[in-house]
Amino acid sequence: MSKYAALRDKKPSKERMFELIRFPVITEKATLLSEFNQVTFRVPVDSNKFEIKLAVEDLFKVKVNAVNTLRTKGKVKRFRGKLGQRIETKKAVVTLAEGQSIDVTTGI
Repeated sequence: MSKYAALRDKKPSKERMFELIRFPVITEKATLLSEFNQVTFRVPVDSNKFEIKLAVEDLFKVKVNAVNTLRTKGKVKRFRGKLGQRIETKKAVVTLAEGQSIDVTTGI
């Protein structure tokens, strides 16, 4: 049994699903991705691709082909001479099946 089998077979609870999909990313690049049937969401840092796929399929009633995730590490930056720390973030680019779509301007 591979280490991914346990992650893949575990279905998140309804509360966890609402926590997983924090908000859609509305940027120029994310809008251009919608041409290729892809939608970008901000997700928690501790989430995995299997949870994200199940959450999007259950909440939006669509078929998901693939999920790609990107992590941004929290950098140390200076602001007015003082050191500060940016937060770590994670984005998920969800590829939908042909003919499926999500309207990100409306709520769940």
